[in-house]
Amino acid sequence: MKVLVINCGSSSLKYQLIDMNNEESLAQGLVERIGINGSILTQKVEGKDKYEVQTTLKDHQDAIELVLKSLVDEKHGVIKSMDEISAVGHRVVHGGEKYASSVVLDETVIKNLDEFTKLAPLHNPPNIIGINACKALMPKTPMVAVFDTAFHQTMPEKAYMYPLPYELYKEDHIRRYGFHGTSHKYVAGEIAKWMNKDVKELKTITCHIGNGVSVTAVEGGRSVDTTMGFTPLDGIIMGSRSGSIDPAIVTYLIKEKGYSIDEINDILNKKSGILGISGIGTDFRDIRSAVENENDSRALLAMDIFGYQIRKQIGAYAAVMGGVDAIVFTAGIGEHAPEIRSRALVNMEFLGIEVDLEKNESHNIGDGMEISKETSKVKVVVIPTNEELMIAKETLELVQK
Repeated sequence: MKVLVINCGSSSLKYQLIDMNNEESLAQGLVERIGINGSILTQKVEGKDKYEVQTTLKDHQDAIELVLKSLVDEKHGVIKSMDEISAVGHRVVHGGEKYASSVVLDETVIKNLDEFTKLAPLHNPPNIIGINACKALMPKTPMVAVFDTAFHQTMPEKAYMYPLPYELYKEDHIRRYGFHGTSHKYVAGEIAKWMNKDVKELKTITCHIGNGVSVTAVEGGRSVDTTMGFTPLDGIIMGSRSGSIDPAIVTYLIKEKGYSIDEINDILNKKSGILGISGIGTDFRDIRSAVENENDSRALLAMDIFGYQIRKQIGAYAAVMGGVDAIVFTAGIGEHAPEIRSRALVNMEFLGIEVDLEKNESHNIGDGMEISKETSKVKVVVIPTNEELMIAKETLELVQK
């Protein structure tokens, strides 16, 4: 059985075709600049040259049509016909409180997703467009929505409620939702395999550290707390997002600086975080280079803040769970920035966390790389995330039911 995984952004589309018989990725690709001049598809297939197509794509339906043509292309594709695609799994950012697990897509589900748009105005609309485009081109193929928020629906009230007037929760559903759930669920399962334990036996802290950052407390395989909140802006410092700040800063900037709501939103989402502190950018390779080659003090400060906030959160979640058995680092920075991992884990021996600095500097991650010492009571492991495989697994499970 082959599952096509689709992840639609506002002007982009990531995809992967996975053979679920052996969980092998047959093809993966990216379509960029949808609805913009210079649209381009890039597809990678093991053992074949990279395949690129530059054309005009007016919308996501055009993009998905091109994806399907590329997958069945005689020279560059991997399947002979679309009939080989047994199901499509769609990444959907927000499922609100209604969806605590993945769901087979039908008209009722799509209508509900549209209602959640106010909770994720940047993410859910392109997700819905991608779903509708696939349904138009593949009307008989079963499709599943896999939600970023679903894994965190196991959080208790004391973790997800904000101390605001209760009617704001009841009427407007303002609460902590959490995101990156597919990634956190995947690596929590992988560390259990690594330790040869049942995930239900473990207290794990999973650190998804990329351009977006979230840390999750996973107890017994269930999310019990996470750093992202009502939106993906909350929590730890990120590439261009501020993370948690004193909310009075917003009213101060409006009253004293005359900023509009849109300007504040732009500052917090696009001009803050690593970019705002360093003044350099959001690519961590540039931050590292500025520290190593120029001794840039602001870049160094950005790195220090980043590591400090992660370390603080690890301590908080160890307290929440009454201990921790394992810590996992994943996603782009989590997997490839040893300087952040070392900053996040320094002086943590009192929690039973002992880091092997030599192992930490290794870039040979493979399927996983342990960076804790043999004497460490807490296992610390770097595990590459695979959200696409997690989406495909959940899609397969629902379709087979």
